[in-house]
Amino acid sequence: MAESTQGTDTPATAPINVPDKPALEGLEAALTQRWLKEGTYKFNPDTTREQVYSIDTPPPTASGSLHVGHMFSFTQTDVQARYMRMTGKNVFYPMGWDDNGLPTERRVQNYYGVRCDPAIPYKADYTPPAQPAKNQRDFDVVSRQNFIELCEELAVEDEKVFENLFQTLGLSVDWDLTYRTIDDTSRAVSQRAFLANLSAGDAYMAEAPTLWDVTFRTAVAQAELEDREVAGAYYRYPFFTEDGEKIFIETTRPELLAACAALVANPDDERYQPLFGKTVKSPLFDVELEVKAHPLAKADKGSGIAMVCTFGDLTDVTWWRELQLPTRAIMGRDGRIIAESPEWITTEAGKEAYAAIAGKTAFSAKEAVVELLKAADLLDGEPKKITHPVNFFEKGDKPLEVVTSRQWYIRNGGRDEQRRERLIARGHEIAFHPAFMRSRYENWIAGLNGDWLVSRQRFFGVPIPVWYPLDAQGNPDYENPILPSDEMLPVDPAADAAPGFEESQRDRANGFTGDADVLDTWATSSLTPQIVGGWSRDEELFSKVYPFDLRPQGHDIIRTWLFSSAVRADALQKSAPWKHAAISGWILDPDRKKMSKSKGNVVVPTDVLNEYGSDAVRYWAASAKLGADTAYEIAQMKIGRRLAIKLLNASKFVLNLGATENSVVTSDLSVLTNPLDRALLAQLSDVVAQSTKAFENYDYARALQITESFFWQFTDDYVELIKDRAYGAAGESEQASVLAALATTLDSLLRLFAPFLPFATEEVWGWWRTGSVHRAPWPAALEITDGDTTMLGTVGIALSGIRKAKSEAKVKQRTVVLTASITASEVLVAQLKAGLGDLKAAANAKEITLQSGEGELTVSDVELAPAEELPASQP
Repeated sequence: MAESTQGTDTPATAPINVPDKPALEGLEAALTQRWLKEGTYKFNPDTTREQVYSIDTPPPTASGSLHVGHMFSFTQTDVQARYMRMTGKNVFYPMGWDDNGLPTERRVQNYYGVRCDPAIPYKADYTPPAQPAKNQRDFDVVSRQNFIELCEELAVEDEKVFENLFQTLGLSVDWDLTYRTIDDTSRAVSQRAFLANLSAGDAYMAEAPTLWDVTFRTAVAQAELEDREVAGAYYRYPFFTEDGEKIFIETTRPELLAACAALVANPDDERYQPLFGKTVKSPLFDVELEVKAHPLAKADKGSGIAMVCTFGDLTDVTWWRELQLPTRAIMGRDGRIIAESPEWITTEAGKEAYAAIAGKTAFSAKEAVVELLKAADLLDGEPKKITHPVNFFEKGDKPLEVVTSRQWYIRNGGRDEQRRERLIARGHEIAFHPAFMRSRYENWIAGLNGDWLVSRQRFFGVPIPVWYPLDAQGNPDYENPILPSDEMLPVDPAADAAPGFEESQRDRANGFTGDADVLDTWATSSLTPQIVGGWSRDEELFSKVYPFDLRPQGHDIIRTWLFSSAVRADALQKSAPWKHAAISGWILDPDRKKMSKSKGNVVVPTDVLNEYGSDAVRYWAASAKLGADTAYEIAQMKIGRRLAIKLLNASKFVLNLGATENSVVTSDLSVLTNPLDRALLAQLSDVVAQSTKAFENYDYARALQITESFFWQFTDDYVELIKDRAYGAAGESEQASVLAALATTLDSLLRLFAPFLPFATEEVWGWWRTGSVHRAPWPAALEITDGDTTMLGTVGIALSGIRKAKSEAKVKQRTVVLTASITASEVLVAQLKAGLGDLKAAANAKEITLQSGEGELTVSDVELAPAEELPASQP
């Protein structure tokens, strides 16, 4: 096989080798192995930045189950990658596996029967149980390093499944460019970036109200929230002024009455203006608190005055911060009311009431408080049932609480107007496809209410690389953390001793303690350009791929992955991380609902790949524009399969007619003596130009539509019209002209379809060419000035009209047409005259009369020969 050079055609001429019965079956397995063996899609590191097209591929969660959404979005990326490779670009197309997060943690726990505890020492020879225990309480407890090793062991098997799917789908990934978000390299990069943020003042620790998931017992960032409609009720009860006047409030969270720090009303609400600055006493708990004014209070909501608890929701946090209220937290991290009576409750009656809720869950505490209010005859009327949105962790099952805790943050513009504007400006350095998706990025930034909380109280993940010195009393000095040297990374402060200390000094007075938290999974995923691009390890490679050319991703994670990546790149590289962002839509089920594992409406991709073939599935995915939510349609896959089969059969027909590689024309068009042939190639040139423009605009769906439309016109009209000439009926010159047109068109069509139908096009390419179509150059538009781009369509309509007449007469299509009349405009008549020879041969017509007239082209007065009359081509 001749050497294939990227961006150029292969030099050797291949013999024609067309199978008797072309088929799609078996192509995926055979061609995938060939591509891997020959390195068809390998990135060449000996390159310049101008030659490279780099892709920041989304790393799927390999521990999750496969679904058609993977095929959909990854195909759309691959189509663009293949086009860029054919234009001569050195495509950097990696694949990562996101195994740093809750899905992997759960899977490893349940698969092996283990639980992670960073305080447990590492065992080099640890072997998990042969069978996991039935109850999680009986799971083996292992160190974080042992847990990570088990994760990597299981991930290898999970990733093989994904890799096989993606290879079957035809992704042109360089499989030597892979990474895991929990491997040593990724952990080191994540920690190095965090330390760089810390050094620059972009990362900091603070004790503050934090959204908390009581099930997972971890802090939750704003980007991980989702609102869910929950049934609830408004409870109305009074607070009391000094003179005994009742001030009624209405709340959905009476269980937090003991945490009330103030009452708040709108400053313009005349009903409560006399109370501002005065104190009232809470029912049941007898706590004095002040009535405050704040513009966020809504006069038309409930009674118009609200109790501020620390903390019932994020509005409480805003009021607490801006009104400088005391912190009166009673909700523990386990989702239960703190057992010990708080210091601000001083009366015996108040302490007795608190004892009734101590240790209870939020739900049980609510019931208890309501019963206490009823018993004291303080509940005003029946609760008003409502349905209202409540904050949940996107992976959680219980409403979030707000607790006060010490956490790590990265500055993201939530508290810094200048940084916020800079990040919005970074968005303008990125070309969004479709363009309107930029507004989602900007709207998210505009709605931020705080910095990015990146610490998580989980066992599995990238450890926060920080230790704290302990004073003589054993208290940590959070203001002077101990940091690792770069050579130490990755580190695990829960297992590794702090620099300058011995392990024996851990958690002892005048010793050290390690930060027990891990980084949010997005804090590592936000660094995929830096991880795969070689930042801080291979700066030469990084300079050749960064900023990346493309970030493909779904629109639902613009607020998380895209924005967080922009935050890190802005801080670390002072730039946007990519030049383009291709945003794909969701896959919808037949009821137009998003397909997702949580909804249970996903389709296993292997089934459709086996039934319809990869090219068919790719056709469905590539038919959808970027950003468009798309229905899962088997019918569209059937159309794609029909197209791929037609490409095989039409190519077989063309090549069996005698078209060869030597028939392809590029610059010398003198062999094209027939106007219809020149018209075909003029139209082809237009198709190439339009498809190229569409791809350059990231509108691959438009490129597919244009190419497919031309292909069907080529097979249905042109191939039918020129058969007699192709067989030599009009002489050698005419035969050479048609074979040149056929070969040139087939050559370009294979290249135009290659990004979409990689298997069918590669199969056909091998019948008459050497090398791979995927390393052949993208077709160039021919400079043909005298070809009529609409002529083929006109002659095709005329042929269809004559064939329709035969069908209506219920005779065979080879029946001789004695005479027929075609009426059309003067322009169309001129086109028909130029193609009249082919039209008469294809219609088997003796005489066709052309006449000018108004209106659309019409075929009339078709006189057919009797069935026994000989065909017109016979004497």
